Amino acid sequence: MAKNTIKMRKHDTGRQITTKTPYGTTSEMVVNDSDLIEKMNIPSGCVLVQDDQGYYITKLNRVDNGLADPNRYDAKWKETVTAKVTEVTNV
Repeated sequence: MAKNTIKMRKHDTGRQITTKTPYGTTSEMVVNDSDLIEKMNIPSGCVLVQDDQGYYITKLNRVDNGLADPNRYDAKWKETVTAKVTEVTNV
């Protein structure tokens, strides 16, 4: 009988991480620009965050909790939010 194996994503050799953690969200990553936050219409209880690959929106309880933040490594979500931030800042 064949055994199902899960293929794990390997470490990206040569990729440097400039944040404290590669998966979680820390308070240093939270964007504090009130004009940008107002233009983005971020819901209450959520924050705009920036990391090495771009911007994303996450819940406030995900910041500094020691766990991985699924919004941080969701590429489509990050792409959408980064595009919106770029659009808002260029207007």
